[in-house]
Amino acid sequence: MSRLSLTQLRRMKREGTRIACLTAYDAAFATVLDEAGVDVLLVGDSLGMVLQGHDSTLPVTVDDMVYHCANVKRGSRHGLIVADLPSLSYATPERALDSAARLLKEGGAQVVKLEGGAPVLDAVRLLAAHGVPVCAHLGLLPQSVHKVGGYRVQGRGAAGEALLEQARALEAAGADLLVLECVPAALAAQVTQALEIPVIGIGAGAGCDGQVLVLYDMLGITPGKRPSFVHDFMSEAGDVPGAVRAYVQAVKEGRFPGPEHSFD
Repeated sequence: MSRLSLTQLRRMKREGTRIACLTAYDAAFATVLDEAGVDVLLVGDSLGMVLQGHDSTLPVTVDDMVYHCANVKRGSRHGLIVADLPSLSYATPERALDSAARLLKEGGAQVVKLEGGAPVLDAVRLLAAHGVPVCAHLGLLPQSVHKVGGYRVQGRGAAGEALLEQARALEAAGADLLVLECVPAALAAQVTQALEIPVIGIGAGAGCDGQVLVLYDMLGITPGKRPSFVHDFMSEAGDVPGAVRAYVQAVKEGRFPGPEHSFD
């Protein structure tokens, strides 16, 4: 079985085939996700919270990301592997290129993800110019949680038009994918329709081309309060493989997310 490509993801968008994405941090879970038909394996810096026990993603290093990405690569054969560039590892375009090179060469990632709009456009352009596939990330930016004052819905009111313009600018700069996190469902649908690249939502409603959740959240094993946009698939399925299959099926059939997992 060949590994999914960006070209195939674009075709899925054109054809209206929903994209199922989950985070993955190790070989064993990567194998389970692959066998369940997950399209995109996101090696997220969320590992800083769910694996390392930090209260944010900020302490995660490039070394951490390379290590976990390589583990996921060894455990999977089909899913497209996207890896986060951790906080401050892309503070300049040149640093972004160096960090991305490590994730691609040592970690085996196919795509690197970075957060933000206008401040990262030069980095996106440089990465694209060197043939590095890029996933952009708008809306709630976990790496900027201290600056925005916590985990809050983004893009309401007049801020929605600015977010749409940032999304267009990122696509023009060379981004190949876009993640929208915690934005109003109507805005996310508008952005998805405006862009040619696939848009993956998390807490962004059903109008996106695909969905992503933190694996540990959808299995119901993350300590503390679960985000309102998460559904516990484990409690219904009874085991991990069944929960992942149920998630993939729910995304593909358009049953997840529902209105209760979205924001106005």
